[in-house]
Amino acid sequence: MTVAALQLTDVAIDLAGRHVLDGVTLSVSAGELVGLIGPNGAGKTTLLRTALGLLAPRRGTVHVAGRRVRPGRSPVGYVPQRHDIAWDFPISVADAVMTGLVRRIGPVRRPGREHWAAVGEALHLVRLGALAERPIGQLSGGQRQRVLVARALALRPDVLLLDEPFTGLDLPTQELLTALFAQLAASGRAVLMTTHDIAGALASCGRIALLDGAIVADGPPAEVARDGATWARTFGVGADSPFLRVLEAAR
Repeated sequence: MTVAALQLTDVAIDLAGRHVLDGVTLSVSAGELVGLIGPNGAGKTTLLRTALGLLAPRRGTVHVAGRRVRPGRSPVGYVPQRHDIAWDFPISVADAVMTGLVRRIGPVRRPGREHWAAVGEALHLVRLGALAERPIGQLSGGQRQRVLVARALALRPDVLLLDEPFTGLDLPTQELLTALFAQLAASGRAVLMTTHDIAGALASCGRIALLDGAIVADGPPAEVARDGATWARTFGVGADSPFLRVLEAAR
């Protein structure tokens, strides 16, 4: 029996006295690129943080490669929606990517040859190898996002979690990252991505999971797009909403 790279089973999460997730079951296998879509407040970021082990479920379990998730120990990379790098800090691109390995290396040890090799590999994957020594303050918005992706990839994770990776990026950078995520999935990683770009997700992801506190639809894009009534109910729009025309194009 094949073990899912990421498996959430009957997960319930409460935050500030509110049920944010309730009964979420979702699996992502190696080689899959799954788009996680839902309205604001549906629990998308909460689900990713739970998959990282940063939030403890009230009920249910989270497994990575068949083992209970362990924060900082499980082979999971994460690109957050909100940047946590001070871009005016005087460090190089390579040094910024290395910060993703600090927890694994430890606060006292210095990075070794294998750590710098992982940084170089990650920068090559996001096409920033030539900028390794450039100060991060000189990067464009798209280059900064690629640094964040590289920082997650430096861990050489089996599972990659992406929280709205296209926000604020121009179209060429979105296309570059879309191709990169597809490449990472094809190489055997499990990739789970939240996004508000519904048309882009329907076109590029192998699976779509529609979330509204629980998974209300899950399957191939064309199949999930066919159920317009579920989308209308989830996003709170009428049956004649222009929003639903996006789904029609994916059928």
